Order: sequence, then C-alpha cells, then structure tokens
Amino acid sequence: TLRKPISQSSMADWASKNLNMHTQGIFRRRISLSNMLSWNGGSIKKPMLITSNRTIKKEACEMFKLVQSYMGDRQTRMDRNNVALVTVTKCWSMQGLRDELYIQLVRQTTDNMCYRSLAWGWELMAISLAFFSPSPKFQSYLEGYIYRHLDSDENIAQHIKELVDLKNKKMTKSRKKRKQNTEDEGLPISTYAKYCYRKLQKVAITGGKKGLRKPTVEEITHARNAIVTPSLFGSSLEEIMLRQQDMYPGNKLPWVQTQLSQQVLALGGEQTEGIFRIPGDIDEVNALKLQVDQWRIPSSLSDPNIPASLLKLWYRELEEPVIPQQFYKECISNYENPDAAVAVVQLLPELNRLVLCYLIHFLQIFAQPSNVGRTKMDVNNLAMVMAPNCLRCQSDDPRVIFENTRKEMSFLRMLIVHLDTSFIKGLV
Repeated sequence: TLRKPISQSSMADWASKNLNMHTQGIFRRRISLSNMLSWNGGSIKKPMLITSNRTIKKEACEMFKLVQSYMGDRQTRMDRNNVALVTVTKCWSMQGLRDELYIQLVRQTTDNMCYRSLAWGWELMAISLAFFSPSPKFQSYLEGYIYRHLDSDENIAQHIKELVDLKNKKMTKSRKKRKQNTEDEGLPISTYAKYCYRKLQKVAITGGKKGLRKPTVEEITHARNAIVTPSLFGSSLEEIMLRQQDMYPGNKLPWVQTQLSQQVLALGGEQTEGIFRIPGDIDEVNALKLQVDQWRIPSSLSDPNIPASLLKLWYRELEEPVIPQQFYKECISNYENPDAAVAVVQLLPELNRLVLCYLIHFLQIFAQPSNVGRTKMDVNNLAMVMAPNCLRCQSDDPRVIFENTRKEMSFLRMLIVHLDTSFIKGLV
C-alpha cells in the first residue's frame, strides 16, 4: 500500500529551508529554486544541501561529477559500474553525503532532455537505495518526488519534447545534435520509480547494507539487476514462486527457504549452542545472500550461524509476512488457546500455510529435548527469536508493541508445541 506522501507545496517549503542556494554571474545573483532543482550540465562549486562539514563540502562537488559521469553527461575513463561503486562507497562510508547524493539525483532527473541520461539517473537512485537510506528528515521529500513519477511516462515524454523544442530555438547546430537524443532507451521511468518507492520503504526500516566490508562491483551489479529481476529477498511469496517456476517447476515451497533450512541442519545447526540467537558474521551473511540470489549455495560453508542468520533475514524481509496482516488480530487474540491457534493456520492462503508449516516443522526439530540440551534454545527461546519474522505489529505505540510482542511469542510457541506438521516431510 502506498502512503500519501507530502504535498508539492510542503516539498517546496522543505527545499527553501534546506537547499544551499547557489549564485551565478559577476553579481553573484541567487539561482532560483526551480533552477536549483533542474538538470545542470556544468559543475557545482558548493553542495546542494546546507552543511558546515568541510569534508562533505569538498566531496559533494566531486560526487556531482560522478553523478554526471554515470548519467552519461560527463566524459570519464571509468566504466559505469565503477562510477556507481565509487559513488555508493563514498555515501555508504560517509553518512553526511547520503542526502546530498539523493538531492543531486533529484536535480539531474528534473527537466532532463535526454531520456537515456534520465533513465540512468533513476537507475543510480535505485542502486543507491540498496545500500543506504536517506535521513529521516529527507525521506519524506524523496518519497514525494518518487511518488509523482509512478505513472508519469506519457507526461515525461511530452515534457522532454517540449523542453527540446524550446531549447532548439536557442541552441547552435552542434548542441542540437547532442540534445536531440530523446528516443526512449531502457526501461520506462515509472518502472524505476515503482522500484525506488518500494525500496525506499524497506531501506528506511532496515537501514541498508551492514557490516565492515565496503560495497563491491558484484553488489552493484546485483542491485541494478534487481530493478528488473525481483530479488529472492524482500519480494512477496507469490513473486518468489513465479521466479523459480522455470528452474523448479514442481516445487511447492520457495527454493530459498528449503535450501537454507537444509544447510543449517547439514552444518549441525541443531547441535550448535545459541543457534538463531547468535548472529553469523554479517559480511559472510551478505556474501551468501548474493550467491543465493543467483540460485547458488557454496560448498565452502562451515558455520551454521551464517545460513541461519540469512534464513531469518529472508523471513523478516518478505514483502508481506508469512502470516498475512489480515490474520494478525486473530493470532494475538488466540495466543493462549492451542486449538484456536492451530485453526488460524488452516485459514491462511495455501502458499502461506505451506511456508509456515515448513518453518514450524523445522523449528520442531530444534525443540526436541536432545537438541535443546546442546543449543540452549528451548521452545520459548525459539519462539522469541522467530516470532518477529512471522508476525508484524502495525502499531506505532510502544506500549501496544511491547504487549503484542509477548502475545506473538506465545502464539508461535503454541504452533511449535501443538501444530501437526508431519505432512511436510519430503515436501519441497
């Protein structure tokens, strides 16, 4: 569901308070707000956003050149993958540059007369959102900007034509030749916008790439491919099953779910102390995530905490939780009633029911007394670590969240203890 973003007037108000207004000419006249937020073919001498940090001031101007290079508006010897890598790494390492990058991309994708350049600007925004979120104060602005492009393809094509016609009257022939490249190249802008809108909602919650290892070219390529090919992480169950249809047409369960679960067991996870509670090395988890998204499970894995952490992440990042939102109230209302809790499972859509039953069957292995003695993870601990990955409280009230967390844990505990999942054996 799309939240209604801030209005255009609110966005203009935000911009007037936060933009570092530039000047031009020998009299240093201030550039208008609309010009500050329109495509610029030249360089900038100071950041777009107000800052007192000297490093940010310098890096922001260099980053603007990188943005122009990625969009094809400035010549560079680097290929576009490396331009994106340098840009993303700067912002990932330096939090103060993140809003600056997003406002630069807003500027360079506004009144841009070259469709290819425009598309590449949106592509860089989509890639960046895979690694870091804007600040909370800038998120609403960016959300509003993206929202206005969700269904704007016809308007964009018409707008570019009008801008080109207007400029052609003033340009020299050589400039005309370059700027008349307005044919549609690549994806429709609305495709990028829809992807960016969903990605922004998620990254605002997850916070983006974690760990100590800097972004890699492989991660950049993966982030770009995800615009067209949905990732196995962060998608809906239906999208994931659709994507695996060609490779595993007979599977009734998501390949990623069964493979990661089997890896945890193959590496002795049911005999590992603190399994699901102790996180795996975040950089190793990130590396495994990249491989799993390419339908590969490396044979070099040795620590069961790595696939266990990624499996939790997969459940947590599902676009809609395993137990869909419309069943949430029923779950927390029946957290003490075994029969009613089991009855809720039978009401779920078939795919959700199978995925949940597979998870419960998996957790029941760890709940066996012989394994609990080694893992120190009894049924209460298992329910505590896994409940947030299956149920999502929509309230913002801390008291409601606190109270419901206890009920969510109790509901999942009821399922681990009482749900008959014997039919799952052998099902993939």
